[in-house]
Amino acid sequence: MTLYFLASWFVVLLTTGAAIAQAPPVAEPQGGRVFCEQSVGYQIADPSTISESYRRFLGAWSDAAWDANTCAALIVDDVKPDGIASIIYVYGPLGPNVHIAGAVLHGTGVIRDDELRFQNSDGTQFIFRPTIADLLGQMTTPKGQTYQAAFKKTF
Repeated sequence: MTLYFLASWFVVLLTTGAAIAQAPPVAEPQGGRVFCEQSVGYQIADPSTISESYRRFLGAWSDAAWDANTCAALIVDDVKPDGIASIIYVYGPLGPNVHIAGAVLHGTGVIRDDELRFQNSDGTQFIFRPTIADLLGQMTTPKGQTYQAAFKKTF
């Protein structure tokens, strides 16, 4: 009985140790903040590792509203040399009295010709262009409705 217990314990330790050894490292969030009533953790890449032509997109951008009820934020946490950007798009209610479902969406976008473009799962398309200090966002729904908003750099 004791030998069986020790052998079982050894198997548990062995399999647990293997799982821990194979698990990818988890990065600690550099920043964490509430955007649009959604709690978001993120880690922005070191700007010195990003091509100069893409650096202006890097960071957290918020304080935007597509309409009177919908808040939005965008986090560009990394950009690869080919212009593929790792993004977090956040949307939700604009204020506590608005009853709009919000979400935090993780995905990728593409930077070409000084524009960041991506599309979400329902077909809504997004384009972001840098201005002097902000990102100007444009959202086009699958029904063709178009909205614009200025996204402010968040520090």
